[in-house]
Amino acid sequence: MLTPEELARVLPAETSSFPSPVPTQIVSNDEYMPSPQTEKQKQYEARVKELGSELARKQGMTRRTFFKSASGMAAAYLAMNDVYGPVFSVSRAEAATPEMADERANALKSQFIMDMHTHFLRDDTRITGFIAQRAAVGKAGWNPALVGKEQTIDELKFPNYFKEVFLDSDTKVACITGAPSEVPADWFLTNEMKAQARAKINKEAGTRRALAHAIFTPGYDGWMEQVDHALNDLKPDSMKGYTIGDNTNKHLSKHPWRLDDEKLVYPAYERFLKAGIKNVCIHKGLFPPAVEEKFPHLLAYSDVRDVGKAAKDWPQLNFIVYHSAYRWAGGGKPEDAWAQFQKTGRIEWVSDLAEIPEKYGVKNVYGDLGQIFAWTVVSEPRLGAAVMGILGKGLGYDHVVWGTDAVWTGAPQWQIEGLRRLEIPEDMQKKYGYKPLGQAANSPIKNAIFGENNARLYNYTPKQRAELVNDRYAQIKASYDKYGEGRSNLRYGYVAKPVG
Repeated sequence: MLTPEELARVLPAETSSFPSPVPTQIVSNDEYMPSPQTEKQKQYEARVKELGSELARKQGMTRRTFFKSASGMAAAYLAMNDVYGPVFSVSRAEAATPEMADERANALKSQFIMDMHTHFLRDDTRITGFIAQRAAVGKAGWNPALVGKEQTIDELKFPNYFKEVFLDSDTKVACITGAPSEVPADWFLTNEMKAQARAKINKEAGTRRALAHAIFTPGYDGWMEQVDHALNDLKPDSMKGYTIGDNTNKHLSKHPWRLDDEKLVYPAYERFLKAGIKNVCIHKGLFPPAVEEKFPHLLAYSDVRDVGKAAKDWPQLNFIVYHSAYRWAGGGKPEDAWAQFQKTGRIEWVSDLAEIPEKYGVKNVYGDLGQIFAWTVVSEPRLGAAVMGILGKGLGYDHVVWGTDAVWTGAPQWQIEGLRRLEIPEDMQKKYGYKPLGQAANSPIKNAIFGENNARLYNYTPKQRAELVNDRYAQIKASYDKYGEGRSNLRYGYVAKPVG
């Protein structure tokens, strides 16, 4: 949690960040300090305001209403290109012509998007920092839907989760995840709560719209009994662990662990396989130098040094590394990650993750994109392109999977649009040997990342996908798209106070 001194240096995102469809600065939760808005981000904010005002006026609407539209989303990425160079596939005609933007948006609504990294908080939560994170996202302009809207703890609970994930975005299937803590009250959701939410969603939809993790906590008292309970009674779709131990309260973390601990953890893998669970999701990264200074003893548990051996020893399991181990969030500076890449061609610890298959001769390591767009594309789009290129070259694009970490930064539609429009610049492709993503929003590689890879991992069948087209949620969304207020663009959390 942020200290009182750190809290004095931040502002709530929902009231202090500009509600652009694409954020204009970094937003954090209360686990880490957000980095200050960069000069480039300031330029982008000025440009998107200017462009939004101009196009909104021509279309006879307010700028806020314009930014909720498909044309407004296009305008945000057009402004990004104006400031950062041509990284996103977008034209001025699309931003200026509602009919063109709507036609594109409608054509992509059926794209299969399977987001395996989503969150909400329990009703009795005492964690309030994410409220400020959403606020920060809104003020930063990352998510226009969050702009100008006062955030409360209710924004982080199930009803708003349902709205933002299933109605305000093109997401078709979502996995409900969580995080553990040494303090029982600080678990985002208990394993039982995740299973109950999955059951509620799927019952109401009549289809398999939701999946759920069960968190396992090596070293905690009675943890193996809890594993058995989860496997036998809750039937999770996959298991998830935090090798750092307690990521929410790092100062209380007493049980960090390694994936390749043969004595402690390998017996749990045996039980996973016996129960038919093959996917092990692991939180990694988000541990920049500033955090390392405070918690140096946790560094070895936050990088990927333990992934290769575990993957080699357990070829029957899939090790899905959340956040793709990107180090520079959680209080780090994206400009430092970009400077590192420009100098070395590497990004900690994404490059280390990408090199595991060749180094260890394994094919069962995957990279999750949870919030990577929120942390890289917003600050330096070419950094986001570099992350994708590194993962695609090392893991293969068939081993890169979609996740957004919603609802911390509001509805995930802006992240979806980020990947739809992103292309790795040709100069980077030539210099580093990166494979292009494809200009089309539904290119084979983008379709694989958005849903095909996750569907393969979780045995999500063509029949189940076909059932989504006319289920109850599809009907609700069709009505919402026609009569609802639309995307709020709000974000929740903290942004850094302006300097000077």
